[in-house]
Amino acid sequence: MIPTKQQPIKLADGGKRSVRTQFGTLCYRHHQGRVQILLISSRGVGRWVIPKGWPMDEKTPAEAAAVEAFEEAGVKGKVYEACLGIYSTMREAAGNGDEMIPCIVAIFPLKVKQILKEYPEAGERKRQWFSPKKASTLIDEPELAQIIRNFDPKSLI
Repeated sequence: MIPTKQQPIKLADGGKRSVRTQFGTLCYRHHQGRVQILLISSRGVGRWVIPKGWPMDEKTPAEAAAVEAFEEAGVKGKVYEACLGIYSTMREAAGNGDEMIPCIVAIFPLKVKQILKEYPEAGERKRQWFSPKKASTLIDEPELAQIIRNFDPKSLI
């Protein structure tokens, strides 16, 4: 990977476009000599997902992803600025459960150093550690499953 320094984003139009962008976090740790991936349950149907959310004014994409990891999964750690890849998904439009909008999600790795008992969405989600192979089988989005399956923390700068 080529190291680059991300600049904070300045949202010109409030982030409202026909295709939206989100930033997600691939939270990982080393446990008993093996890499594990943290998945969380979605608030709707409870399927396994990664923490993700909308761009944040004055935050880099990686910083925004780290905020989502704290809020949704209750973890903190070292977030890397290098994007692991992107995947596409459909999200409910804000305030309208019937309307779905297409989203592109950029994924940033976060090496978990702290797991919190109390965090903003603790009562709304479950969280669980999996091997990359198992985690990839639990994810609905094929592109995200491939990113998880091929993830190697040794490649991070």
